[in-house]
Parts: sequence; structure tokens; C-alpha cells
Amino acid sequence: MPFARLATATTPTAHIGLGLAAVGRPGYINLGRDEDLGQNRSVDALRARTHELLDAAYAQGVRYFDVARSYGRSEEFLAAWLHQNPGRNDVVIGSKWGYTYTADWTTDAEKHEVKDHSVRMYDRQRAETAELLGDRLDLYQIHSVTPDSPALTDKGLHARLAEAAAQGTSIGFSTSGPAQADAIRAALEVTVDGEPLFRTVQSTYNALETSAGPALAEAHDAGLTVIVKEGMANGRLAGPHAPQALKAVAEETSLGCDAVALALVLRQPWTGVVLSGAATTGQLASNLHAAVVDLDDEQLARLAALVEEPQTYWERRGQLPWH
Repeated sequence: MPFARLATATTPTAHIGLGLAAVGRPGYINLGRDEDLGQNRSVDALRARTHELLDAAYAQGVRYFDVARSYGRSEEFLAAWLHQNPGRNDVVIGSKWGYTYTADWTTDAEKHEVKDHSVRMYDRQRAETAELLGDRLDLYQIHSVTPDSPALTDKGLHARLAEAAAQGTSIGFSTSGPAQADAIRAALEVTVDGEPLFRTVQSTYNALETSAGPALAEAHDAGLTVIVKEGMANGRLAGPHAPQALKAVAEETSLGCDAVALALVLRQPWTGVVLSGAATTGQLASNLHAAVVDLDDEQLARLAALVEEPQTYWERRGQLPWH
């Protein structure tokens, strides 16, 4: 399994990955994005920014890069970077299928992405991903599985995914919404010819939303690699927007709120990779300090008080505007 390279890595930052959701398209829901990206969000400008981030991440030990069909041109930008750097064969590449990007490179589209977990969608998007990433793709994930997703029960789809697994591509899934734990546990029951289908799970977990934790621990115990997304709660845990308790702990550690927030995730015993969603190299460098943050019991207790009810958290996330 390709993630073995990360599991045995000794560099601290190898367990922090870089997700390109925020820089693969001009519009996204992260807070502070107007300041991060500025006015020029042309394809060329975001391609250059993405490559700058990838260069900086690689130089600092990051080895997992995460994209998706619905992240605008993220696969295209990553593919171009891989082509320009053929010697960087030690990176692990993950992408996702199940959403179509529909914003046409605008920030004010009525719909930015459309979900479809059918076999037809898988076949189409797998071909699109293959055209860009070819044999550099290590992991292909079903994007945002929820308990009612047909991807959990479609035997035809499971057979197709098992075919890809037999050819060397790891198969995973990501989750979203207040019932992430239910989706994770249902996915753990999916088998093909008696063998578990999924090798990885990618879920939202952060100081505000911890409800998936027990299910992620179960997934880890079942042998899946756990990838954590949205560790910064779409910017709600970044310095300007962070709750006072997080700001106080960050000041005590002499590091940023972002480093403390990501460190909280890294310290979970089931965590395999934590994604940075940085939009600037400065943010990335600050995020990577998470690997050296040491939190004591009293600080952890204060941060634990920040947890929200899942329904409240996801309702607020759903209200975040596309910037």
C-alpha cells in the first residue's frame, strides 16, 4: 500500500499533507480567502501559486498531496508540477471522484459542484483523472460519502472499485456532514469477495468538530489509514477568527493558532495524515509547526471546551459564503 511510505517516515512533516482545494479554483468557502489570494485569480495565477506551494511543501518534507475532480483545476496543476519534477517519485498522490466542478472559473456561480456517486460518474471521472495523473495516482477516494450515499450499497460500483484496487490503486472514501461516524462504520462493512474494499478514510476532525473520532479510531484499528481534512475548520481556527481559548494557548506556545489546531489533530493516536489547506507559503510554514507543538493536560482541557454539537457545526459550515 503506498501509504506505507508515510507510515514509516521519520521526518515530522511527513504526516502533514497538502490539500489543494483552496488554490485549485477561484472560489472556496475558507475564511480570509480574499486577503490570501487577492484579485488576480486567473488560471495562470493559481497555477503558479499551486506550484509555489508544492515546491515549498516538498522542500519541508511533505509527501502527501490531495486533490479532487471538483477542485477546479487542482489535478491539472498537480499533474503539471509532477511532470516538471520527474525525480520526485517519493510523493503519494490522492484524488477524489463523485463531484463535478460547475462554477466555470467564477466565484459567484449558483452551484459550484454537483454530487453523483453512480458507476457512470465513476467511469467518466476515473478516465479524466487518468488522463491527467496517469500512473502517479496512488489513492482514489469517493468524495463526501454520507450514510444515505448509494456508494455504500452499489455492488456494481464496488466491483469496479475492486478492479482498480487489483491494478494497484488504493481505494478510499471521504466523509462530511453531522453523521460522519455512521458513514465511516457503514463503509467499514463494505467487502468484495470477502475482502474489505476501502484502505483509507478522509474525514473532518478539528477542535470544534470531534464527533467522528471514535469511528476513525475503529477504522484505524481495522487497518485503514486515516486522513484528516478541515483541521482548521475552513479558517474558523485561524488567527483572526480563532476563539479566545485557542488564541491563549497559541500565545503560550509562541506559535500560531493554526499550528496548535493542527497539533490537536496530529496527537490523536489514529491519525495517519493531517491535511494543510494553506493558500500561501507563509500559512504552510506556520501549519508545519504543528509537528513540534507540545500541549499539556491543562491546555488540552481548555481546547476541549471548544467542541460544538455536530449539527451546529455543519449548519454553520453550510452558511459560509464562497469567496
